[in-house]
Formats: sequence, C-alpha cells, structure tokens
Amino acid sequence: MERLIALDTETTGIDPKEGHRIIEVGAVEILNREITGTEFQKYIQPNINVGESVNIHGITDKKLINKPQFSQIFEELLSFIDGATLVIHNAPFDLGFLNNELKIIGIKKTIEDLCPVIDTLELSKEKRPGRMHSMDALSRSFNINTADRFTVDEIKNKNRHHGALSDARILADIYLNLTGGQSILFSEEENTKPQISDPSLVNKIRENKDNIKVIYANSEEVKIHKNYFNK
Repeated sequence: MERLIALDTETTGIDPKEGHRIIEVGAVEILNREITGTEFQKYIQPNINVGESVNIHGITDKKLINKPQFSQIFEELLSFIDGATLVIHNAPFDLGFLNNELKIIGIKKTIEDLCPVIDTLELSKEKRPGRMHSMDALSRSFNINTADRFTVDEIKNKNRHHGALSDARILADIYLNLTGGQSILFSEEENTKPQISDPSLVNKIRENKDNIKVIYANSEEVKIHKNYFNK
C-alpha cells in the first residue's frame, strides 16, 4: 500500500534565515494512486507581520490572530505524514522552512529524516525537458481545473490566492499526471508478452494492398507541417 502526502506551505517571505516563518501548512493524502479526501490544514501564528507576502497568499495578520504557533501543531502534522512519502513542488523551499520551525522548538531531526521526499519540480524537469515547470504551467498542461480546489468561502470572498491547502490539492493531481503515462493502462505481463499477429489477418492485408487508397499531403499542408515543427 503506497501512501503519499502532497504538501505545501505558505510563509511570510522566501528565506527562513531572514527570520521568515510558516503561516499555513496544507497536506493531501494519496493512497494507492487515489486522492482520498483526507487532508491536513493549519494556519499558524508566526509572531511576525506577514508584510508584502499577503499579496501572494492573501493571509492577513488579522486572520492569524489567535491561531496556534508551530510548537502547538507540529505533533499533529508529524503524525499525519508519518509513514508516507512526501510530494512537494520545489522541495528545498518548503523543507527549509519546516526544518527551521523544528529547529526553533528544539527538534534536531529534519523532515527528510522522517519521510522520503519526491520533488515534482525536479520530476517535471526530468520528464518534460524544455518545458515550463511551475505549478501553474503544469496545471495548464494537464488541464487541471484549479477552481475546484478552492473552498466555497474562498470563492465567495474572491480569495483565490496561493493557499497551502488549495495548492496541495492541485499538487496531488499534478503528481498523478506526471507519474501516470501508459504504465497504468497495461499490466507488466501484457507489455512484456511478444505480440503475435493472426496469420490470416496478415494475408488479408497483403491481398488487399492494391485497393488501399493513399492520400498525399498537398504543398500547402506540407508547408504548415514544417512550420509547426520549426516553432
């Protein structure tokens, strides 16, 4: 039984070394390649102002009033991800912040000590060279309807910023699309068996080969074809 957790964070800035902190953690369970609907989400009081980062995630200082600190939610978070492989987009960013929070409360172990990690940014670069690899680009490429990942309140209040939980929902779909391919359409046994054609079918094709009508592309179609691959 393969258990994966798609995880994302929102923060007050881009570098924990500059004192920035986590303000939201969102995580979505994938079990045997199925998104189960089991989720983890917490807003976190960072003890500093969110500053200009509010323009990215829409989480205001006011919204974080009376929210728990990381020290109050970390046990629940670690329990949720226990035994799973984490799926994170641009993993060094989120891991850097999570490990910093653990360090602040005196925990010497890192997230990587506790869970294997798959970085979908690196996975995308490997599987889709020469393409764009942001979550927005991947969502467009795989026709993922990102609007479905927002809550009713988020849609009602027109607050469609990059929330950790909504992004984790999108990330779960991105991962499944990145790792799908034809391998999930056929069993290994079917793929490795030699393909044996029916001899009578082969003979029938040979007998009728003179009746097969071949339509060649005209000059304009050839030109369009060449221009397409020169883009």
